[in-house]
Amino acid sequence: MRSLFLVPENFSALANALEAGKWVVACLCAGWCDVCKQYRAGFEALAEQFPEQQFVWIDIEDQADLVGDFDVENFPTILMQRGDLVAFYGTMLPEPRQVARLLEAQLVRSDEELRREAAGTPERRQWQQEYNLRLKLDELS
Repeated sequence: MRSLFLVPENFSALANALEAGKWVVACLCAGWCDVCKQYRAGFEALAEQFPEQQFVWIDIEDQADLVGDFDVENFPTILMQRGDLVAFYGTMLPEPRQVARLLEAQLVRSDEELRREAAGTPERRQWQQEYNLRLKLDELS
């Protein structure tokens, strides 16, 4: 399975993945970013390694209507979400193994644990509103 390169024509595929309860692992990038270009192959390999999850490549400039308000300090910025729960949002080193380990840790957490973590700190509570792809997609429809 390849990652989804997000464009408005396939927003519904992302919405369907979130609705189905799949983990969405989004890489926020920019077309001009050399680090992102180099990271892309590793991100695609992760999509192959975790075919039950939805990997999404989001160009923050091309998809500014969706993610324009996201605070992206550096690349790659990774967002992990299942349903309405944003479990992670932040810059990571361009090392796919780190994303794999983070995703593996999320996959074994119960819904209760995820909800507790999502509400556990002011920063994580902020993620639920500001970086929630499901809410952003709803705003655009």
